[in-house]
Amino acid sequence: MSVDAEIVEAVDAVLGWDGAARVEQGAARIEELACGGFEGLAYEVFEVELYREAEPILLGMLRKGTLARLALKQCKIRGWKFFVHEDDMRLLHSSSERDVIMVDVLAEAMRKFRRDLQNGRGWTADYNGPRGACCLMSYFIGQCVWVFRRAYVRWARQRVSWARLHAVYDFTEEAGNEAGIGGLLQAASYEIESEVFSTGFEDILEEQAPETQAVVRLTVMGFPDTEIAERLKLTSAAVRKRRSRFRTALYQAARERRIRIPEQLHTQAVSRRQNQRGAA
Repeated sequence: MSVDAEIVEAVDAVLGWDGAARVEQGAARIEELACGGFEGLAYEVFEVELYREAEPILLGMLRKGTLARLALKQCKIRGWKFFVHEDDMRLLHSSSERDVIMVDVLAEAMRKFRRDLQNGRGWTADYNGPRGACCLMSYFIGQCVWVFRRAYVRWARQRVSWARLHAVYDFTEEAGNEAGIGGLLQAASYEIESEVFSTGFEDILEEQAPETQAVVRLTVMGFPDTEIAERLKLTSAAVRKRRSRFRTALYQAARERRIRIPEQLHTQAVSRRQNQRGAA
């Protein structure tokens, strides 16, 4: 199915009324707004109505991953490089971050939509145009797909910057929460020497992505997964996955003799994981 066809399907699923009637209604509205140059109070009211109608459609497309998938498909057709991280897909499915990126997408799409109308481009009621039969809302959601790439990149960069701040933040004021590397490796009741954390461990940690660094540091400080997820704007599943990846990197570094993991720590961690699998 083409990008345009999927957009029309998503819009029809929410609006649920005759597409031809929507085309006719949209044409009358655009003609009315054109008389005012797409400016003034009338256009502001139109934007509010457009926002309210588009919001549930976009939220559904973000929750299902449709918006990102269509943007990826569109970029591939045009030969543009674009990638959406799997952790971000999960986050947009199940957290309030979905609302954050939706607002940015809507704002940018509305700016583009208005600019095109003022320049004599944009939506028309022409059934025989290159887009085929398309109501105003389907066209606008298409604009949202078009701008998703830029909105996602901005959002992702902001999240990485936020994670980087947490990755380098000095948590000494919260030292009472410290769980140590034993907690990170799921080994209970083990006091590890602080110099291990400040030397080889730090070198390996700094090779990781900022979000992974932040997850590891907050874990070592003893923060629970739910609070780490809230601080870093991640899902709890993403927190666990990043911590697991780092443990794998840490043990690989131990095999390469870049770091020494005390036998007691390693044995307790392995034993605990085996017990957990047995209990499952």
